[in-house]
Amino acid sequence: MTYFDVMRRNWTANPRADILAGIVVALALIPEAIGFSIIAGVDPSVGLYASIVIAIIISITGGRPGMISAATAAVAVLVGPLVREHGVEYLFAATILMGIIQIVAGALRLNLVMQFVSRSVITGFVNALAILIFMAQLPQLTGVTWHTYAMVAGGLAIIYLLPRITKAVPSPLVAIIILSIISISMGLPVQTVSDMGTLPDGLPGFALPTVPLTWETLQIILPYSLAMAAVGLLESLLTAQIVDDMTDTDSYKRYECRGQGIANIGAAFFGGMGGCAMIGQSVINITSGGRGRLSSLTAGVTLLILLSVLGPYVAQVPMPALVAVMIMVSIGTFSWNSIPNLRQHPWQSSVVMLTTVVVVVGTHDLSLGVAAGVLLSGIFFAQKVQKLFNIEREVSADGQTSTYRVSGEVFFASVHRFADQMQAYEETAPNVVIDVHNAHFWDITSVDALDKIVGKLDKGGASVKVVGYNEASADIVDKFALHDKTGVELGAIPH
Repeated sequence: MTYFDVMRRNWTANPRADILAGIVVALALIPEAIGFSIIAGVDPSVGLYASIVIAIIISITGGRPGMISAATAAVAVLVGPLVREHGVEYLFAATILMGIIQIVAGALRLNLVMQFVSRSVITGFVNALAILIFMAQLPQLTGVTWHTYAMVAGGLAIIYLLPRITKAVPSPLVAIIILSIISISMGLPVQTVSDMGTLPDGLPGFALPTVPLTWETLQIILPYSLAMAAVGLLESLLTAQIVDDMTDTDSYKRYECRGQGIANIGAAFFGGMGGCAMIGQSVINITSGGRGRLSSLTAGVTLLILLSVLGPYVAQVPMPALVAVMIMVSIGTFSWNSIPNLRQHPWQSSVVMLTTVVVVVGTHDLSLGVAAGVLLSGIFFAQKVQKLFNIEREVSADGQTSTYRVSGEVFFASVHRFADQMQAYEETAPNVVIDVHNAHFWDITSVDALDKIVGKLDKGGASVKVVGYNEASADIVDKFALHDKTGVELGAIPH
């Protein structure tokens, strides 16, 4: 299948479902974008315009069809100090630089860093996001009348029961429409979208940030841009992996990095803040039937129409309807089988998953949680590989030759076991053979450890011979070893 065949399928495979799902996403984006604007300390229009532009551009430039990108809390929490100290124009400039950095990251294939994120970290990330999404709804459920609880319950009933009757229309969209009609017609005392903030009454306009093009400006915005770019890519790539799993399809994550950068640059030129992929909105889109690029485009265009044409009506949408949708998202996002797996999986995996959840929920910082999980995964992996290392000693019948058979991975975490096991034997044979057919030397630390062992045996009067290097180990030994390699023999490469 050619590239153009893939693109055509991504746009036209299921237009009806994509359009309906995009409408649901657009409605759910409004309070989110307003809330994120408040977090960043900017006017609600900055978050809403960002969501419009990013959703439209990423539908064309992104690498993961069906994933929704817009203004997000992960980026918003980073820029508050920049806005307070320097103003919103510096935010726009920082967002442009953020986009450039993300494009460069895509060109450098930094998306491959995702290979070091374990399944336990991804599960912890998903569960933490589900918890944060639910916690974000709690302010709408405290200090309110019983009408709010009744509408939320009614909305959840529609969302979960309607698909048993028909799947022709996304149940979240039906819930929003029905609850809006009931709330407006009966004048129920519930909060509406207008209570979240003032909706803009005009279209976003193109403009360059009015900041001085100086070295001082770059020094101000660069730290924020780097943080925004890193967090945005991290959340986008993790969300792309989750959508991959939900749809059982693959995505082009390198293109997603580049697409996120282009979308953020576009958002800044139209008065928007930075953004990235949104797991909550992506789950809404997927569960509503959205799979292609058309769903993201529809979300952005619908949001634009809602704000510019139907603003007064959108302002009257009851918040309980949107809360019901987001509760559905949190329930659907949480990996429920991870709870019984706490006892079934290795304890190290469970610790990594729980650590990721606790750090993300405790700090509301996705990057810190993922970093903690990846660090723990690396430590546990190194410990596991270290224990797979072993040495066996065999002495010839005449006592003239000792053969040490080394097996396992020799690297910075296992060199101590290497040295300790070799030193545990009191060597008296005049000839020593170190057989590494079943071993692999990974780094200069392992080569240095071998140097010390050979040197110590040599000082003791033994004639040392190392045999059986595989090709990769031989290469690193040739480059960095200090001991005499005339006795080295290359062995067969282990399969």
